[in-house]
Amino acid sequence: MNVDFSIKEFGAPRDEEDDRNALHNMEKRRNSGRSFNELGLTFSGVYNVQGTPVKRLCKSHNIITVNGQFPGPNIEVRNGDTLIITVSNRTPYNVTIHWHGIRQIRTAWADGPEFVTQCPVKPGGIYTYRFTIKDQEGTLWWHAHSSWLRATVYGALIIHPKEKKNYPFLPPKREYPILLGEWWDQNPIDVIHEAISTGSAPSISDAFTINGQPGDLYNCSSKEITIFPVNPGETILLRFINAALNTELFVSIAGHSMMVVAADASYVKPFLTSVIMLAPGQTTDVLITTSLPPSRYYIAARAYSSAESLPFDNTTATAILDYDCGCLPGPTQPPPAQPILPAFNDTLTVTAFSAAFKSPTPVKLPSPVDEHLFFTVGLGLFDCLPGQICGGPNHTRLTASINNVSFVLPYSSSLLQAHKLAVPGIFTTDFPAKPPVEFDYTGKNVGREQPEPATKLYKLRFGSVVQLVLQGTSIVAAENHPIHLHGYNFYILAEGFGDFDPARDTEKFNLIDPPLRNTVGVPMKGWAVIRFVADNPGVWLLHCHLDVHITWGLAMAFLVEDGLGVLEALEPPPLDLPLC
Repeated sequence: MNVDFSIKEFGAPRDEEDDRNALHNMEKRRNSGRSFNELGLTFSGVYNVQGTPVKRLCKSHNIITVNGQFPGPNIEVRNGDTLIITVSNRTPYNVTIHWHGIRQIRTAWADGPEFVTQCPVKPGGIYTYRFTIKDQEGTLWWHAHSSWLRATVYGALIIHPKEKKNYPFLPPKREYPILLGEWWDQNPIDVIHEAISTGSAPSISDAFTINGQPGDLYNCSSKEITIFPVNPGETILLRFINAALNTELFVSIAGHSMMVVAADASYVKPFLTSVIMLAPGQTTDVLITTSLPPSRYYIAARAYSSAESLPFDNTTATAILDYDCGCLPGPTQPPPAQPILPAFNDTLTVTAFSAAFKSPTPVKLPSPVDEHLFFTVGLGLFDCLPGQICGGPNHTRLTASINNVSFVLPYSSSLLQAHKLAVPGIFTTDFPAKPPVEFDYTGKNVGREQPEPATKLYKLRFGSVVQLVLQGTSIVAAENHPIHLHGYNFYILAEGFGDFDPARDTEKFNLIDPPLRNTVGVPMKGWAVIRFVADNPGVWLLHCHLDVHITWGLAMAFLVEDGLGVLEALEPPPLDLPLC
């Protein structure tokens, strides 16, 4: 059976009665387009990637969307379901879709990053993604993984528990996905192309958005502000997704505490907070209770900018939590209540929030560790070559690297295809397990060694236990780096500041109930330690989810070998896999 993904997503302008019935209608649509298979149900549809006229901040633009929707259609499925999604590229750009956080067990061909697991879908081309959700539930999302198309090509991917299974908390009365975005008053592809050509940093965004709308604090934006209707006395599940391209975001709701219950589609030990912070790529599920006097309350999002002295978008997006009180906006009605947000550089709040995440119960950590890896992550500089435009500091070109290797994507083949077909000359497997030169990574006078542009992978034996120290550096600029690993979840054992010292910092490891995530924020001038089992064969990208940084080369890839037998081996490539 086929399902029309072109459903009306939450947060688009609509009348109030539509909102009252949105969840009920979405559930009916979700169930109507599903067919049985041996594991769960099959959910199929078509993603037409196309240009769509929209108006934001008083200006009209032709942006890239899926099925004419911005944000794109939300997908709701259950743990165990299979998705079959055909992407039709009706744009002048190469396109791929990444299903962020889906483990893609044995189906790396469907992961989506261009030139890593597939060649892109060229203009006029078609490719069908096929994968099954295995032992995952919660809030994930999908987005373009080609150039900067994900600025407008993204949507929620919500995985409900299996039939007759429940959340590990009381069922909420309503659920709303809340997608945080970043908006440019020009074509985002032009923005990054200009930065690449000049070697400088790209222009900062002009606004943030909540479900595609900037909100009351921007010009020409009040009429279309996103509204979430609720009734007094309800418990509401809000599924926050940071889909912004380059900005970490604080979020707060006026007058309401939030009970954090999940992150990156993994449940956590519940904790209360008045503010959350999400890096690009991360999701956070919270419960709120509508126990305040019936009125209208702002949900607000603004930047957490950890880098010192660098420009950032210092604006605030708003949406409205609207109690069903009959208090419609008008000349006699007061404006919605304002929330309190931290200062843009409040690292102490970010640190405390991150430290609050723990698994709901004690976990059995994989051990013993087979691979001890130490990766430095940060920005760098290329010397200016004759004929180049060099807009970086002191007539250089900005770059980024992991262990001083600035990742270069191939163009004649994807890495996964080259691996399975044994195509020579596409990549090497000599990515360093530690930095080539040790130094004071977070000091003020670190010096610099020019990064090496290369396509290097690190090979992992199937089933090996990997412990990875991610060490931030202060070369050029120190800042928080959200590091995302495709194809895997991992336990975050610890985070800290300064240079990681195993003699001192190993004592800080949480070996009892560490949180399970797919994206970790490496603190500014600090480090994070993660652990995972290499139990999913394929080529898996590890990268900073600030898109400007992956553009500059802050990425690498693991090559996880097949194990024993069919169930520990990558599936054969699909027949319609795009060619480069």
